[in-house]
Amino acid sequence: MRSPFPFLLALTATIGLAGCAGAIKRAAVNSLAEALSAGGTVYSGDDSPLLIREATPFGLKLMETLLAESPNHEKLLLATAQGFTQYAFAFVKQDADEIEDQDFEKAVAIRSEARKLLYRARDYAFRAIDVRHPGFATQINSAHVTALARLSKRDVPELYWGGAAWGAAISLSKDDPLALADLPIVEAIMERALALDETYDNGAIHGFFISYEMSRLGGTETNAKRAREHFRRANELAQGRNAGNFVALAEAVALPLEDKAEFESLLHQALAIKPDEDKTTRLANIIFQQRARWLLQRMDRLFL
Repeated sequence: MRSPFPFLLALTATIGLAGCAGAIKRAAVNSLAEALSAGGTVYSGDDSPLLIREATPFGLKLMETLLAESPNHEKLLLATAQGFTQYAFAFVKQDADEIEDQDFEKAVAIRSEARKLLYRARDYAFRAIDVRHPGFATQINSAHVTALARLSKRDVPELYWGGAAWGAAISLSKDDPLALADLPIVEAIMERALALDETYDNGAIHGFFISYEMSRLGGTETNAKRAREHFRRANELAQGRNAGNFVALAEAVALPLEDKAEFESLLHQALAIKPDEDKTTRLANIIFQQRARWLLQRMDRLFL
C-alpha cells in the first residue's frame, strides 16, 4: 500500500473539481485511485510499525473517499480490503490481546472495533468480485457453492482477503452463534482460493489454513497434522522468510497441544528471520516478530 500523503494535495484538487464536468472529475478521481492502489513498498517495506500504524487510518479514509466517487474501481476496492484487514489484525487486535490481562472489558471493546473493521474489509473485497461477477456479494451468503464455482484464478486476491477478513472477524466472535454459523462459508471460500492458486502471495492461503485447521471438526492429531502440512507448504513457498507462518503454527498447534518446547522453538525461528532481506515483507515480519517476543514473555501464563 502506498503512503497517502503525497496525494493529499491531489485529493484537495479533485474535490475542487465538483463544479467542473463530470468526466473530468471522474478522470481525476480514477487517476488518484490508480496511484493509491498501485501497491509498492512504501508501507510493506517500512521498518517502523508505529509510523505505519499512525498513517494507515488516514490512508484508509482517503481510499473510502475515492470509492464514494468511483465505487466500482476494482483495484482500489481490493487495496482497501487489504488495508483494513491488515490494520485490524496487526494493530487493533494486538492492542486487545496485550491489554486483556489488565482490563478485560476494554479488551472486549477493542475486539469489537476490530470485528467492525474486518467485516468492512470483507465487504470491500466482495464488492470487487461483484464488479466482475454481478450478484456475487449477495449469492455468497445464500448459495456459496454456486457463487464460488463462477470464479477463476483472477479472483483469488479478492477471495483471499475477503475470506481472511471474514475468518478473523469470526475468530473474534466466539460467543456469537450467528457469526460462527458463517464459518463453513469462509472455509469454502479459502478452499476455492487454494484450489485456484495455492501459490498466491508466497503461500498466504496455506498460511491461513495453519491456524484454521485446528478449528475443524475431527481429532486433534488429525487437525494438527493438516496444519503442519500447510505450514510446510507455506514455508516452502515463502522460502522460510515469513515469520507469520512460524508464529501461526506456534499459537495454533504447539500451544493447544501444550508443547512448550516446540512453541518456544518456532517463535525463536520467527525471530531469526532477517526482515531487511526482503523489503516486500519487511513490515509484516517486524510485526510478527514483535508478537513472537510478546508471546515468549507470556510463556509462564500460557503454559501452567
